[in-house]
Amino acid sequence: MPELNLDGLVGPTHNYAGLSYGNVASARNQGAASAPRGAVLQGLAKMEAVAALGIVQGVLPPHERPHLPTLRARGFSGSDADVLSKAAKEDPVLLARASSASAMWTANAATVVPAADASDGRTHLVVANLREMAHRAIEPPVTARALRAVFPDRARFEVHEALPADTREDYGDEGAANHTRLTRSAASGGEAEGVHFFVYGASAESARRPAKFPARQTLSASERVADLSMLGRARCVFTQQNVDAIDAGVFHNDVIAVGNGNLLLCHELAFEDREGTHAMLRNTVGPELVIAEVSAAEMPLEDAVRSYLFNSQLLTLPDASMALVAPLECAENPRVKAVIDRLLADPAVPLARAVFMDVRESMRNGGGPACLRLRVPVTERDLAAMNRAVLVDAEKLSTLRAWATRFYREALLPTELADPLLLRESRDALDELTRILALGPIYDFQR
Repeated sequence: MPELNLDGLVGPTHNYAGLSYGNVASARNQGAASAPRGAVLQGLAKMEAVAALGIVQGVLPPHERPHLPTLRARGFSGSDADVLSKAAKEDPVLLARASSASAMWTANAATVVPAADASDGRTHLVVANLREMAHRAIEPPVTARALRAVFPDRARFEVHEALPADTREDYGDEGAANHTRLTRSAASGGEAEGVHFFVYGASAESARRPAKFPARQTLSASERVADLSMLGRARCVFTQQNVDAIDAGVFHNDVIAVGNGNLLLCHELAFEDREGTHAMLRNTVGPELVIAEVSAAEMPLEDAVRSYLFNSQLLTLPDASMALVAPLECAENPRVKAVIDRLLADPAVPLARAVFMDVRESMRNGGGPACLRLRVPVTERDLAAMNRAVLVDAEKLSTLRAWATRFYREALLPTELADPLLLRESRDALDELTRILALGPIYDFQR
């Protein structure tokens, strides 16, 4: 029973502009030189390692950046080079927002409900609106086109447009980064029935709200996503994220908790109502659920945020054991490494191995291994019905490495985003990529 992991390819404009308020790593590295080529090669190496574990692995494309339609909509006119030059002089923050490669973090692309859990027997993908961050709020249209190009069979898949992003509805939606699917065994594929765990930052009834950083996910959005996905409330658990954790830099639930199959790995400060949340999960999933909690004494929140332990990928392997694909930073932090060793040694925790990956370019911008991928529980029939050109094997990985080496710059500073050659390089790269992945004209410049 396979689970498809779709990783976002890092875009050619990968840079450190520090745009994500509440993301500590993003702010810490603002203005530093990035390495776009190194970043995409690190991502491809992670995909190769995950595929080698026996996981079905695919890719999602970067978005067109700089995004000229965003700049033109704000009144900048003339040739593409003129628009870039004027924006750099008059509104460099807007230019940075229109140039962000943040679509690489596909955990924010959508929320996925497989056919086994939806009442209409189809797999649903609800595109996230990402309205809290201006540089990400421009992503949904292209994300929807890309997902429909990957899952074109409407009889098996439904890709929903993002929820309304205006403030008339309280629909702040950040996608799968605040959603976890749990089952009664290690099975995580599309044939196993699951329980959907939605974690929100705030609701109209919240007694406490973050004081420093925004609560990006709302309860209303999570409930609406469940409804669109034909997901009955009996399969859902909704809970509020700990507001102190949000103010400490835990901007998404996947920075403080990760789940797979019948295992939930979380920090003791993950949820506002810790005991109530644990009880709801155990009652809904069943007695097979294992909650492996890490105490604040064992690992302070600061270590959780710096190491991104909980932003690891927790995967079910073909032999039904589980593996943790963690950032290299977890192995380098003595307290975090001790936690992982304890979990591996605990016979009550169904975790067999840890794999440490170098994704430092993504980590420096605030995204770990789990940020880089969208989980899609599928069946063998689903795999046969999707666009298989996005799936990776040795040949496809070699093609993508050659493509990245050809088009991506070795280094990039935020001050170089106005370079018209960067726009041309990016468009040429994406034009070729859509042919490699058989996606068709998903970008504005192609339409």
